[in-house]
Amino acid sequence: MAKTVNAGARLDRLPISSFHYRVFWLVGAGMFFDGYDLYVAGGVLAAAIQTKFSTVPQNLQFLSLTFVGMTIGALITGFVGDAMGRRFTYQINLLVFGLASLAAAFAQTMDQLIVCRFIQGLGLGAEIVVGYSTLTEFVPPKSRGRWLSFLAFIVVAGFPVTAVLGYLIIPNFGWRPMFVIAGVGSLVVWYLRKNLPESPRWLESKGRDTEAEALMQSIEKEVGGTLPPPVVSAPVVQLTASSMVKPPILQRMIVGSWTLITINTLIFGFVIFLPQFFLRQGLTIAHSLAYTVVLSVASLVGCALGAWSSDAIGRRASIIGASVATIVFGYVYARFNAASDPTIVLSVGFVLIVAIYVQTAVLFGVYTTELFPTEIRLRANGICNTLGRAATVVSPFVVGYLMLHYKLPGVVWLMIGLVVVQIVVVWAWGVEPRNRTLEDVAVAES
Repeated sequence: MAKTVNAGARLDRLPISSFHYRVFWLVGAGMFFDGYDLYVAGGVLAAAIQTKFSTVPQNLQFLSLTFVGMTIGALITGFVGDAMGRRFTYQINLLVFGLASLAAAFAQTMDQLIVCRFIQGLGLGAEIVVGYSTLTEFVPPKSRGRWLSFLAFIVVAGFPVTAVLGYLIIPNFGWRPMFVIAGVGSLVVWYLRKNLPESPRWLESKGRDTEAEALMQSIEKEVGGTLPPPVVSAPVVQLTASSMVKPPILQRMIVGSWTLITINTLIFGFVIFLPQFFLRQGLTIAHSLAYTVVLSVASLVGCALGAWSSDAIGRRASIIGASVATIVFGYVYARFNAASDPTIVLSVGFVLIVAIYVQTAVLFGVYTTELFPTEIRLRANGICNTLGRAATVVSPFVVGYLMLHYKLPGVVWLMIGLVVVQIVVVWAWGVEPRNRTLEDVAVAES
């Protein structure tokens, strides 16, 4: 289909300006609370079980139904976002998440909390799909990796913030204030995000050229200055949903799905369980949360490193390099039964989490959203995220079984196996989007 607005080329030639920062922070503010609530479960569940508000089976159900909600939310959002727009979808999911968070704070039983958490999961799964995809369509190719990785940095910042707040709040005031913070913050962002513009790329892909042109002129006026002429890509055939089951998009679906299965399992089968791992080793809830605060700093270091490497050496090299580091340091962590030695916990564990979060920044934030063309971006990314989230539905039970029978080394060996397959898949079928326009990546062969 011939392009008449050339929204992609015109967006890519824009210099970085206040417009980009405004979009980044409107998207990023919501993503922060998404990240905050992703990690709140570790401290909340450890406290809930100590106060006998919950049991171990209920904790596993809490985690599993969170991921069921996220799985459903990711799938629905992909189709709604491609059909009705990025902006509309973004607002709905944040409202759902914010209201459910406030309801969770007032749950009277663990069963009520589990129901609220499922509804929260619907919003969480939606946010992660539409947030990264939306920013992908606004930022220029030369710095796209940094922008998206720093968006992942904001999401992951929820980890240390949750850990610090949990350390300060939970031992003194219980777990309920943690959900109040998430709910109030999300609703404030929901109100502010009414100023988020729709994606001109999406408008043009839907044939809404008049709206796309008006929005592009508004953006160009806001940026100001003399703009270079856009470099227009050759017209390409618009893809449909059926393209996702045909080469070369099929290979990209496999890459996106397996990498998200792997990184979701690393985070929600290992990182989120850190407080409970430490409690099993005899630490108090306060010491467990203190250890988690220290290790959570590594998540920010990993995201910052991913932000640099994704543009400096490329997406594939970053993923494969961090995967190798995960295998090496994961083996050391398991081999020496890290939780029994504070030195290894805070050194080898730190490097291991850095490696995991380099992958988090590149995979969640950058790579999977770049693999697909605009017209199917949210659907394809939503399906990949759905499969990734589906893995986390069962991972709490798998991790619980491994911890019971094989202790921490069993969990780490599961991580290593997934990462080995990830290296093979990315090396064999992954494309390299560094310094390339989204339109160019869309037509490249795998």
